[in-house]
Amino acid sequence: MSKTILTVDDSPSIRQMVSFTLKSAGYDILEAVDGMDGLDKAKSKNVHLILSDQNMPKMDGLTMIKSLRAMPQYKTVPILMLTTESSDAMKAQGKAAGATGWLVKPFDPQKLLEVVKKVIG
Repeated sequence: MSKTILTVDDSPSIRQMVSFTLKSAGYDILEAVDGMDGLDKAKSKNVHLILSDQNMPKMDGLTMIKSLRAMPQYKTVPILMLTTESSDAMKAQGKAAGATGWLVKPFDPQKLLEVVKKVIG
């Protein structure tokens, strides 16, 4: 059974690139357009990993992570930030919110796959 990854980003081109990269490695992909949509989709289906942008309309990535971590089924699911934000302060906020790791855009598809494989196999 392949593992399901939820990608949350308001940029259609980023979602498309991330989905293409991960699907080519055999993962099932669920896409969400912002944090609110991501939260709704995470509630409707169990996922093995969440990749999220930070800056999005309706709900940002850190707020979504805090909401997910409050849910029993998402206390230990890996959540990676994939964002243009790269400051140490923002990374510290991500860690405090419950982010498992931090990747900075633009992303290298090979590096993304390495990190995903390391986190969920």
